[in-house]
Amino acid sequence: MGVIGDELIARVGPEHAEVALARPEARPMDFTGKPMRGWVTIGGPALAEDQVLDPWITTAVGFASTLPPK
Repeated sequence: MGVIGDELIARVGPEHAEVALARPEARPMDFTGKPMRGWVTIGGPALAEDQVLDPWITTAVGFASTLPPK
């Protein structure tokens, strides 16, 4: 997870991306003109509500916990 400006970026993993992108506050993360697979950007205004922010944190931390240590 990270913050860019007033938006949140979250790594949800390729297998959860479709469900994540179905949420109204999410869109594909795109820095270079090519969306990053398994990452989403969450719009800033929606993040002011804990009931919107908390599930994103849970999803991103859950995915990160499946990755091997670096």
